[in-house]
Amino acid sequence: MCGITGFAERNHKAETARRIVKGMADLITYRGPDGEGYYVDDQVALGHRRLSIIDLEGGKQPMFNEDGSLVCIFNGEIYNFIEIRDELKKKGYTFRSASDSEVIMAAFCEWGESCVERFNGMWTFAIWDKQTKQLFISRDRFGVKPLFYAELPDGGFAFASEMKVILPLLPKVE
Repeated sequence: MCGITGFAERNHKAETARRIVKGMADLITYRGPDGEGYYVDDQVALGHRRLSIIDLEGGKQPMFNEDGSLVCIFNGEIYNFIEIRDELKKKGYTFRSASDSEVIMAAFCEWGESCVERFNGMWTFAIWDKQTKQLFISRDRFGVKPLFYAELPDGGFAFASEMKVILPLLPKVE
């Protein structure tokens, strides 16, 4: 099943952000009992809970591209990832794993946001570009894999596989 979670802000303390995103991911431990992973910098915090299905060792997340400029967390399955991987190999891309997560990042490098037009599957993923400081999030066309998001009171942005993960970050309504 897996689960993703994260938030972006203009500036935050990495130590505090790590504690918050881990707490968010802990709320959905049952979505990914096989592992957890985090990426935190001064503007984004990403969390992943993993249920291992494809590439048990090579599919750990967050996953980074070859030069470390992209960070990806992913929930779902890209059914045609082998065909896309073969197309990308012909363009010179190399792959270290057999996971569809790595194919998503290479496809994003090659085709940008329009990479999702090539995907056949069910997914939610987030890619953080460390150089441009941009966060790209996508969900499959039919919403098979859930993605909830909210603008935070300070102008930040939060997202998760389940709504209950975001609610503690929002102001209490009385």
